[in-house]
Amino acid sequence: MRKPALRTSVARTSAVFLTFVLAALLVAGCSTLNTLGAMLGSQVTFTQPQLQHALNRNFPKEYDKLGGLVSLRLTNPTLSIPYDSTRLRLDFDVGLSALGSSSLATTGHFALSSGLRFDPGTRGLHLQDPVIESVHLPALGEVMSGSSRELLGSWLDDYAREEPVYRLDSSLLDRISARRIDSTAIERGVVVINLGE
Repeated sequence: MRKPALRTSVARTSAVFLTFVLAALLVAGCSTLNTLGAMLGSQVTFTQPQLQHALNRNFPKEYDKLGGLVSLRLTNPTLSIPYDSTRLRLDFDVGLSALGSSSLATTGHFALSSGLRFDPGTRGLHLQDPVIESVHLPALGEVMSGSSRELLGSWLDDYAREEPVYRLDSSLLDRISARRIDSTAIERGVVVINLGE
């Protein structure tokens, strides 16, 4: 009589152990996919939440412009990838202060649209051909002066050149190291890196 009880106990223990191992593998696989992006044949894709998470880690940012006469503070980046567009949209809250003013509190909002490009130097996805779509700065009377537009344009040029929106993980780069990155595109609401041989 003891043998059936022992077999049942061993079977239960084995089933629990197997379930635990499968669950651990599933969780590890899902977390890797989230971190690395989905690799499908000759493409690697990234979703809006992945890029948003990277932006959240890197903001707020402060910049001194015009030789320190003006400071710019950018906070609360919000990224969206319209399904029917080849460009993403980035919205920021912005704070401005002039020389002698210590406040960089939020004074407005601006939005831009942009394509993306891969930069091997930073191993990241950078804005490509960004365009300021809208600016709302109530402190300036809703009218954006030439110097304010120049300040935002100068920041945007620097940001697109030097700072990635998303930096590729070393594990992903190792997985695709035998391939070259041919192009980066925005298609059907995701960012796609096209790989060559």
